[in-house]
Amino acid sequence: MKKFIDDARLIFKCCSLYYDDEMSQQDISEYLAVSRPSVSRMLKLGKEQGFVKIEVTNPYNIKFGKLERKLEKKFGLREAVVADSSPIETGVERISSNLGKETVNFLVRTLEDGDVVGVSMGMTLQNVIRATRQLEEPIRCKFVPILGGIGASRLDIHSNYIAGEFAKLFGGECVQFFSPAIFSDVNVLEGFLKEESVQSVLKLYHSVSTVIMGIGIPQRGGSTLMETGYVSGETLDKFVEEGTVGDILLQFFDQDGHLDKFTSFNRRVAGMPIEQLKKVQKRIGIAGGVHKARAVRGAIRGEFINILITDYDCAVALLEL
Repeated sequence: MKKFIDDARLIFKCCSLYYDDEMSQQDISEYLAVSRPSVSRMLKLGKEQGFVKIEVTNPYNIKFGKLERKLEKKFGLREAVVADSSPIETGVERISSNLGKETVNFLVRTLEDGDVVGVSMGMTLQNVIRATRQLEEPIRCKFVPILGGIGASRLDIHSNYIAGEFAKLFGGECVQFFSPAIFSDVNVLEGFLKEESVQSVLKLYHSVSTVIMGIGIPQRGGSTLMETGYVSGETLDKFVEEGTVGDILLQFFDQDGHLDKFTSFNRRVAGMPIEQLKKVQKRIGIAGGVHKARAVRGAIRGEFINILITDYDCAVALLEL
């Protein structure tokens, strides 16, 4: 039997009818008097043999679209979002208003009514809630602080405040976690976490499907931990000597995402345990600027985040590491 589907003229005609004339495979089958599977096979051969070349373009932001795909492939990320770099220099860290807007846009796209969303603390998230936009309709999520924060010198970066502002923005609700962020004695922390009122919050952590976190860096001029007084400059310098590149949920990690060297500090943090964090479906890390690149890479390697929202400068630096 003649293998007519290997006929170059027929393959070309089939592809032309499908892509140029926008005929369905069923219509082409009837038009050429061949079976539907034969049409599918010829369309496949058309791509394999160069009759058809398909190019996917992003008409809105080609540069960033390609960057996002590179980041996703190189680091195995579930998704990467790259914002334009338009920094505002502050006393604590470099903040991009575009980064906040892209974060809100991402959350609007991915959150659904009934989701339980964990939020950390810090300047990055405070910047996100400033990037308000008018939602077409509310997304009725429950926002839960996954860190304590009583005692912080700035209430506007407190986890309870952040959760409340997110709830206002999305038309959802929030719960409060009334706890210090860092305990001086791990035994006191363990006893505190057994309290019934605290357990009601901790049980919610098992329902969290999305976590929103900033990624800190161990620099005296750029650390929220220092800004809030949770860690001294001397301790920070010591951790840098021991290899820390960043912190997430107030817990320090090295360039490979290991936390072992900093256990004496990390185990005194009140909030969602890191191992529980790793089980959350969507773990969003937000960071911008070249100086955050090593911390972001460490957070990815430690599997603390699987979704990255960053700016152009940090994205380029990440790919160059």
